[in-house]
Amino acid sequence: MRQSSYSYEELLACGRGELFGPGNAQLPLPPMLMFDRITEISEDGGEHGSGCIRAEFDIRSDLWFFACHFQGDPVMPGCLGLDALWQMTGFFLGWLGEPGRGRAISTGEIKFSKMVTPDVKLVEYGVDIRKLRRGRLVLGVADGWLKADGEKIYQAKDLKVGLFQA
Repeated sequence: MRQSSYSYEELLACGRGELFGPGNAQLPLPPMLMFDRITEISEDGGEHGSGCIRAEFDIRSDLWFFACHFQGDPVMPGCLGLDALWQMTGFFLGWLGEPGRGRAISTGEIKFSKMVTPDVKLVEYGVDIRKLRRGRLVLGVADGWLKADGEKIYQAKDLKVGLFQA
């Protein structure tokens, strides 16, 4: 039976290659790990009924990116929010038991309507799997979003992540 949520310590174990086994999907380790916990993961949930994953990130004013992006006008780079959605998609593929190392391939449309600033307390992410291709290349295609304190401010369509075997 697969877990339906993961703690920060379990995410770190994934980053060390201990969760899905050597040579399989891993999350990046801090500071590039862009969420603190996975609150839900399901093989049949989500907007398309093909699976979903939800995660949360506690925002603190001392996070590394605020000091350098931008001095005097701190915001979380949009690419880090996008990377979190790719990270979650790759995690989902590993959670399914699919072999290989995860790599972001592409995304379709991205919209940013606001920014994550140090005033935000909680970022929530959601990824809804649209389709899975299982073969020599395992490919996940998903749509994702980011909410800042409950308001949806990023949307991404056609996130593609593949699992590659050596």
